[in-house]
Amino acid sequence: MPPASSQPLSDAGVNMVLFTIPRSFLLQVGTASILLLLLAEKATVETLQTIGEASEELFRGDRLPILDFPDHDELSGG
Repeated sequence: MPPASSQPLSDAGVNMVLFTIPRSFLLQVGTASILLLLLAEKATVETLQTIGEASEELFRGDRLPILDFPDHDELSGG
């Protein structure tokens, strides 16, 4: 059974008006962009997690000043 198209697969690509973009180039660009998106996603998750931990430390209370409240005995009659 003969192939559906007589054009070889290596020459196939996206035909624009003035030029043709080969499929292998499109595959390389798509693969690179997906890998960059995965790296950016990982960096974003790590950054947001670090910011969350820093804000948790800020509101934790260990770093808040100790306030000097008067005792109950001093207020009632002392």
